[in-house]
Amino acid sequence: MINISIFWHFFILGLYSFGGPIAHIGYFRKKFVEELTWLNDEEFSKIVALSQFLPGPSSSQIGFTIGLKKGGIIGAILAFIGFTFPSFLLLYVAATFQNIYENDSILYALMSGLKLFAVVIVADATFSMFKSLCKTILSKIIFVFATLLLVFNQSFFSQILVLTISAFVAFVFIKEKNESKMRYQKPYILPLAIFFILLIFLPFFASQDKLLHLFNSFYQVGCLVFGGGHVVLPLIKSNINIDENSFLVAYSLAQAVPGPMFTIASYIGIIAFPESHFLGAVVSTLAIFLPGFLLILSFYKSFESYSKNSTVSKIILGINASVVAILFSILVTIVIPSGILNIYDFIFAILGFFVMRKFKISVLLLILFYCGYGFIRSLYV
Repeated sequence: MINISIFWHFFILGLYSFGGPIAHIGYFRKKFVEELTWLNDEEFSKIVALSQFLPGPSSSQIGFTIGLKKGGIIGAILAFIGFTFPSFLLLYVAATFQNIYENDSILYALMSGLKLFAVVIVADATFSMFKSLCKTILSKIIFVFATLLLVFNQSFFSQILVLTISAFVAFVFIKEKNESKMRYQKPYILPLAIFFILLIFLPFFASQDKLLHLFNSFYQVGCLVFGGGHVVLPLIKSNINIDENSFLVAYSLAQAVPGPMFTIASYIGIIAFPESHFLGAVVSTLAIFLPGFLLILSFYKSFESYSKNSTVSKIILGINASVVAILFSILVTIVIPSGILNIYDFIFAILGFFVMRKFKISVLLLILFYCGYGFIRSLYV
């Protein structure tokens, strides 16, 4: 029954998780920390930190790890399928019938409302995680300086730099506790071996079969992407043979659907492998997600084990503060400018944030409210 529950919760999230990987963190925290209490904020933050350090689709890796902790490898796979299937299906249908549909003003209006909802959900997650993870003076100082650096330098490498510096500052300034010796979990070798075998040797055989070549192209992309989201786009453009117009359409649609943006592979796989739309979509989607999941399987236990060490735990305190800073900086620089376009948007964002904090209202009700707001706004713009 627990595996059915895992699939169902992630499937529902996959239906309305608009806004990209940072917004997904907000959705996940709301569902699995606040509502279901499968995790606490500290456990959740460790998973977020691990996903930031490993290549792959960060929000999907978080969901995969939550499923892994709750239901083992079967739970992880069901979490991935549940969260990914809605966007996969929408992009599959869009690519299959790409000559039929055209821009829809009603769809655009609903999307603008959902972008505003993403502002509320990310703001709520950031505020809650700040209260939970930035309790000491040092952690608040780290948060402030990390946020300032990230606001003025929004690259992925600046995020890694902030995580590293925060870890070093915490290591230097937090006093270490005495502790007894303990055994640490080593990384699992099998998934790590599979990751490198496919990375190194698959290209030598890829040219022998078109479908294998497609799998290899997306697998290589999945191995090289850090941070997820828009970072994947230039790599896909350079690794997969697809015309400019199809790529731009795929990019637009991937932003318009809920769930992970990596499902852009579902659309492009159909264009790149017209012999079988279904095979092209499935192979491309599995290939781009596989590297990140293999690395999670290899490192999540060892990361969890070492986090109990007093030296590592104080480093994680610094990392936690910088994770909150990353969320806040992206809220300020990307999510808010994308979702709030006028004073009325700002008022309704504040209203939604207040209602969510004060009354713990259902996420689905808020989604319906913001879809309605987006539709009404479109009539007067």
